[in-house]
Amino acid sequence: MIRELDKAEAGAGASPELRYPAGSLVLVAGLPGAGKSTLLDRLYGLGGAEAEPVPIDGGSVIDSRQARNRWARRLRVVPARARVPLVNTTHVWWIARAVMRGEGVVAHTRGTWPHILHMFSWLAARHGGRVHLVLIDVDPRTALEGQRARGRVVATMTFARHCRRWHPLVQRARGGTVAPAATVTVLSRAEADALKAIRFT
Repeated sequence: MIRELDKAEAGAGASPELRYPAGSLVLVAGLPGAGKSTLLDRLYGLGGAEAEPVPIDGGSVIDSRQARNRWARRLRVVPARARVPLVNTTHVWWIARAVMRGEGVVAHTRGTWPHILHMFSWLAARHGGRVHLVLIDVDPRTALEGQRARGRVVATMTFARHCRRWHPLVQRARGGTVAPAATVTVLSRAEADALKAIRFT
């Protein structure tokens, strides 16, 4: 189902936040450059230099940069592109490990990989949790500007492939569901910038 932003306090001017049951896996997805890491940085005080998952109240936050930083330090002589499979495997393993421990997890993900969503949903269900999606929906031009701003631009063909998969995903989300996720929240860039917290209750 579609999940709406909650209000942290009643009344005008209240801060919007998202709340999930303890032990949930919250996957923050979007096109490369959409602002996923930027959101996690702001909500959890990340600096971008972390090389392992960061503990938070109720669980941990896992950004793909953490795995990238870990292997960049250990395999300096290996070209960055050659490290990609190892980085992706490490990132997925860290999320899976936290889920198997029953932790609440907020994680950066490439939401255009449907097999990853199904795998995490199956794993979370086995350990008493559910998967929830937060989609940051920006147009491709804005995402490209975000890539340039961070100094790391995705290959043209790879980005085009993400765009082809992303638009049907958002359409399904706006229709009310993205199976097998329990809930889905679609945020514009402005709404992502206004979000004050993602909490486990």
